[in-house]
Amino acid sequence: MLAFILKQFGLNYQHCTVQQFDSGLINKTWKIQTQYKSYILQKINNHIFKKPRDIDENLCMLKHYLLEQFPDYLFVAPIASLNGETLITTTDGYFRLFNFVEGSHTINYVKTPGEAFEAARQFGKFSRLLSGFDAEKLAYPLPNFHNLNLRYTQFIEACTNASISRLNQAKECINFIEAHHDILNTFNQIKNNKLIHNRVVHHDTKISNVLFNDSDKGLCVIDLDTVMPGIYISDVGDMVRTYLSPANEEEADLSKIFIRKDFFKAIYKGYYSEMGSALTKAEKDLFIYSGHFIIYMQAIRFLSDFLNNDIYYGAKYLNHNLNRANNQITLLKEYLAVNEDLEAIIQNTEEELKDSNLFKIK
Repeated sequence: MLAFILKQFGLNYQHCTVQQFDSGLINKTWKIQTQYKSYILQKINNHIFKKPRDIDENLCMLKHYLLEQFPDYLFVAPIASLNGETLITTTDGYFRLFNFVEGSHTINYVKTPGEAFEAARQFGKFSRLLSGFDAEKLAYPLPNFHNLNLRYTQFIEACTNASISRLNQAKECINFIEAHHDILNTFNQIKNNKLIHNRVVHHDTKISNVLFNDSDKGLCVIDLDTVMPGIYISDVGDMVRTYLSPANEEEADLSKIFIRKDFFKAIYKGYYSEMGSALTKAEKDLFIYSGHFIIYMQAIRFLSDFLNNDIYYGAKYLNHNLNRANNQITLLKEYLAVNEDLEAIIQNTEEELKDSNLFKIK
């Protein structure tokens, strides 16, 4: 199968070294090495992404726009085959090939504020460069992915249909979600605010979706399958959710979850140094709320899955998704507790940016 795919790009499988990546990503990935060059081959998971051609068309549109407007930007887009196709369809699925960016690497865990800054800057740069592109031209590879109304409705349905046993186990979590319904109310106000724009948003801003060079400086963002129209709080919120605590969403020891405020400053400084000039005042006011939004939504998703007998995420052990929900609820509690401190950080950091060469009217 791989021999056939590589042949479409003029590559001889017999002359290639093939290394499969087992990094837990949605798509299946291989590194292809030839005598002169290396590539990344991916098989799209069409159980998650129901319309792979929508992804391919999205990336082609963005590639053409960036080549025309910002030709020096490193945009890792699929390579065209000998027949000019960027998506190869076979009975085994959907495949595409990328150039491997030499001298680059990814990281799986944010260890320093510098890494958080570089990642946030790259995600901000990505959206800023595409701020002149009509986001509504893009398809939605994952419809309703960050639709908090839908997630809350699914949560109510899960509560209605759950067993008495699971409802009792999840009682404190359920009460917390219901008590913080104001986060959903704010989301609905945002959706109706014309000063808050739909933009080209990545929607999956974990640190592993940034390429770094050997000096640990950000090069670009990757894994662009979730790029679609959205509100910038999706990207900032996901960074807040995944960068601020030293413990990830799988940590069952809740005492290990706390907010690293210097990492928040790094996210704000990195993102705002690129996107600050593109955001409206109404959008800027949502920076801290972005964390409320994404953490709350992820808590709901884990909790709903627990109540639904773990049919979506699955469970590796008893009460796995309940533990994940408790983890995210604890993270949200810790985040809410320092919101005043974060407001002060934003004010101080904005002044620093204005006084430095990082803040430019772009």
